[in-house]
Amino acid sequence: MRIACEVDSCLSVVSRVKMQRSVDQRYAIKFCVKLEKSATETLAMIQKAYGKDALSKAQVFWWHKAFREGREDEQRIGRPSTSHTSDNVANVQAVLDSDRRLSVRFIADQVGLPKSIVHEIVMTGLQMRKVCAKLVPKVLIDEQKENRVSISRELLDRVRGNPDFLEQVITGDETWVF
Repeated sequence: MRIACEVDSCLSVVSRVKMQRSVDQRYAIKFCVKLEKSATETLAMIQKAYGKDALSKAQVFWWHKAFREGREDEQRIGRPSTSHTSDNVANVQAVLDSDRRLSVRFIADQVGLPKSIVHEIVMTGLQMRKVCAKLVPKVLIDEQKENRVSISRELLDRVRGNPDFLEQVITGDETWVF
């Protein structure tokens, strides 16, 4: 298993290096177009600079033509995230505000997003985690901290006013009994 992970890791690194070389070569092609070099001259320069790692003739000619026609080459790594928008985060937050015990699958159905995107929004965007079948924030916000302090002070005042108060408190888990 470990060897497979190391091989996957090495392949990932090799893939990124190849992609970076391809991006570098596209920048060089774009530079040659700005210098008004022909596609043939550009190919010769790319092959001389990159040797066996150079882009193919067809690729160099295709990029040369694309840049000559005005294409701008933005660096893109991976698929763009079209689902992780502020509107979708707000929709997921609204559904969670109504009931924190909902599953990620149910929330995904409600907002019409893939389950993986909803999971990412909940875990990273909203910084929540699942505790006892309930989604709770990882870090308390200031309002929640102030609420805890005020409740603690209120309980302390009740104990000071009635020393037997704690004997009347019933404790248990979060299960409600009707």
